Parts: sequence; C-alpha cells; structure tokens
Amino acid sequence: MGVRLSIIIVNYNVSDFLAQCLDTVREAIAHIDAEVIVVDNNSTDDSVAMLAERYPWVISMPQDVNAGFSRANNIGIERSSGEYVLLLNPDTLVAGDTLMRCIAYLDRNEKVGALGARMFDARGHFALESRRGLPTPFTSFCKMSGLIKLFPKSRTVGRYYMQYLDERQPHEIEVMSGAFMMVRRRVLDEVGLLDERFFMHCEDIDISYRITLGGWQNHYVPYPLIHYKGESTRKCSFNAVHVFYNAMLMFYNKHFAHQHSILTWLIKLAVLSRAAFDLVERKVWAMLGDWAPKPKVNKKFILTHAQLTERIATGDALEDLMEELRERKEELLVIEDEQPSTV
Repeated sequence: MGVRLSIIIVNYNVSDFLAQCLDTVREAIAHIDAEVIVVDNNSTDDSVAMLAERYPWVISMPQDVNAGFSRANNIGIERSSGEYVLLLNPDTLVAGDTLMRCIAYLDRNEKVGALGARMFDARGHFALESRRGLPTPFTSFCKMSGLIKLFPKSRTVGRYYMQYLDERQPHEIEVMSGAFMMVRRRVLDEVGLLDERFFMHCEDIDISYRITLGGWQNHYVPYPLIHYKGESTRKCSFNAVHVFYNAMLMFYNKHFAHQHSILTWLIKLAVLSRAAFDLVERKVWAMLGDWAPKPKVNKKFILTHAQLTERIATGDALEDLMEELRERKEELLVIEDEQPSTV
C-alpha cells in the first residue's frame, strides 16, 4: 500500500538550498504519511554526501548523468508510491501547514487533478507564475508585445498571468509552476509523466495542458511557500538562452502548429527575436562588468536564508510574514553566494 504523499525534489549543485528546503519539508510532513525522494542530477558538490549524513530519512537517487529536469522527475515518480505526488524545487521553503491544506483540498475536490500554491519571491512579493493561463499564440503575443503590461487585469489581454484573479482565493487555472505542483497519482497514470523531450522549461506547461485535455481541472490555492527562482539558469551564455527558447518553440510545435499556422509562425519569429535580444543584452551587461546597474539593498532589513528558515520552523506563519513585510513596505532580501538551479 502506498503512502499519502510522495515529494519529488530534483537537485543539481545546490546542497545548501536543498538542506533548507528539506528542513521545512520535514516540519510540513510531521503529521502526513509521506515519503521524500531526492533525485540528484549528477551534482559535483556535496549534495549526495550531505543527504546521506544529515537526512537519512530521505530516499536518495543519485544519477550518473544529468538527463534533464523532466527525466529526473520521472525517475522519482516511478520510484514513488503516494496517492498524491508533489514536484518541488529545492530552492523553496514550505510553510508548516501548506502540504496538509493542499492534500485536504484535493480530497474535497474530486475533479481537481492537480494544483499549484501561492508562491512568494525572496523579497516577499507574490510570484506571478503561481497561476498562469495557457500560452496560446494569442496569449503569448499579448505578453511578448507588452500589451499585458498595459492591461494586466484584462481577462483577454492579461490572461498569461491571470492577475484578474484574487491571489487570496482558490481558482481554476490552466498552468501550474513546476516549482510546486501536486498531482493525483491517478491523473499521472492517465495522462502520462513529464515529456522528457523538454530538458528544462515548459515541461510544467505541457503537463498542465495535458491534464486539462484529459478532462481534469488545474487549481490555484492560496497556501504559501517561498520560491527563490533559479537565477543561475539565467547565465549570459548562448546555451542558457537556447535551452529556454527552444523549449518554447517545442511546445508550440507540439500543440499549436497545426491549429494556428500563420499566428504560430509569427510567435516563432517573436521567440527567436526575443532570444537574440536577451542574448545580446546579457553579453552587454557582462562586458560592462562593474558599470552594470546594481540593485539597491536596504541592509537594515536583510534576513539570511537560514534565518528565514528558522523563523518558519519555529512557528512564524509564512503568509503572515510576507503580508507584514509588504504592509510595512520593507523588503525581505536573501543574500547568497550562489543562486539556486534545478537542473
């Protein structure tokens, strides 16, 4: 007999973030019949040794090669036995009752196949990618053209981030973030696992879409966590830009090329143009070096990642902390030598 919840975490060279993620996960599953599986994508840091030494209750699955985010998640899913499966990034901190509330929500709503949660970024701001609309050619055009910034709460133009929905209420959405996605085992059995052709990026969009095509609903729930958004994947390199935009093109080819041929070709052109622009922009900032603009830091309000983890673990409600920071117009800023990655 399987457990209630299987948590799959894909790790690559972020042992510090993984450790702090697992600290919050341990608190969150204290009263849940759960298993935690960490699939390590051939890290070169101390991740695997750290897991063995500090987290013997975690099922560790080190890989000999980095086969990508989708493949690693599938390896974990195939090893798991939970009624519900949570795909969780290592650069996240989970509030104490978030997982229990998510399970209860799925128990109550039988038509919901999967859900995403209310993510905050490291500054305490609501992360727009917590709930998204399907990036159809038209929706993508509105985002890439900048129309979404002019009409962010329009149900037509602003559908990409669905900002017309109240972030404090549950809603049916179309796309969940791969940083936190809880799915019924039955749904995965029906629609299949992650498409391993997506090495990184767009795999969450693809499976979200396939879930809805299978007759299930995707929901957003206002239960909090912090996601530090893997900034190290945004390096000034052709490969990083290529992987991201190639995944976008792959998604369009898979789902929309036969439906909207002219508009899809325009989107492809826009994607390629944006990729070229991003690559040039990153090269320029890299060449500027010390001349590049630096973010302003108010050191009075800096909390380290470890301090934040401790506050959550000792009972501070994550959602209340985020609200307090926003109301006082102070920033929660996390200082780390290295930003997280998931692949």
